[in-house]
Amino acid sequence: MNGIIPLWKEKGWTSHDCVMKLRRICQTKKVGHTGTLDPEVEGVLPICIGKATKIVPFLTDTKKTYFAEVTLGYATETEDATGQTMDKKPISEQIASEKISETLQTFVGEITQVVPLYSAVRVNGRKLYEYARLGIPVERPQRNVMIDAIQLDTSSIVKKDGLFRFSFQVTCSKGTYIRTLCVDIGKKLGYPAHMSSLIRTQTGGFTEKESFTIDEVKEKQEQGKIAEVLLPISSGVAHMHTIEVDQETAIKVTHGQKLPKPVSITTDDAFCISHHGNVLAIYSQHPENNNEIKPVRVL
Repeated sequence: MNGIIPLWKEKGWTSHDCVMKLRRICQTKKVGHTGTLDPEVEGVLPICIGKATKIVPFLTDTKKTYFAEVTLGYATETEDATGQTMDKKPISEQIASEKISETLQTFVGEITQVVPLYSAVRVNGRKLYEYARLGIPVERPQRNVMIDAIQLDTSSIVKKDGLFRFSFQVTCSKGTYIRTLCVDIGKKLGYPAHMSSLIRTQTGGFTEKESFTIDEVKEKQEQGKIAEVLLPISSGVAHMHTIEVDQETAIKVTHGQKLPKPVSITTDDAFCISHHGNVLAIYSQHPENNNEIKPVRVL
């Protein structure tokens, strides 16, 4: 069994929980997820099965689309609804949708984020959330991420009990912390804020519409129709440049041989090599010879 299951991760489960469940359903240990979703977040989580696990790093490094809700009025230590309140400021005004939209647009492009304290990013060998739990001060790293598009859902605006909520859709690069984005949006609007809800609606080319829940995957397996939820490996690398090769070259590729650099390759980005539409391997520029390419993953 080789391919990708476009899973819809439900709330309450970790990404690892999903991997373990699918190992039992698919009866294989070769199962890997393509980007962690927190337990309270639901959404698209492509799961690689069998040989497809070899492309996990390349599928992880894709753009993501989220639908997030931000709540103005108080901030939390975790930057989401699960943490303890850190700062409060009741909302007395009705913030105009035009002002919110204008504020959101200031985040389009490359932005710098401070990594959340409650995250698994390591500093001096220790995860940030471990520093937080021990009460040890630590300087958090910054990272540059790309916001491709962000759009307010005007129908979602609600002002109630001293709080102000609204939702937005955002398409962004790998590594973007949406809860940090919500906090920063709140700061620009002049209020403490946190992310109160998050749904991931798309990862790379995988969308909500084509995704399956764990129960649906299990049902298909019991019916002997697991192939109906298994997409080809090529669907996971559709965002990458692909070179089609002949039979002779295909044999060399399957043996992991280095090849002369094709004239169509003009960057150092990894790319796919396929034969008759079947992805055989992922190659990249040879680090020591500009005229050669070398395999990164042979499938």
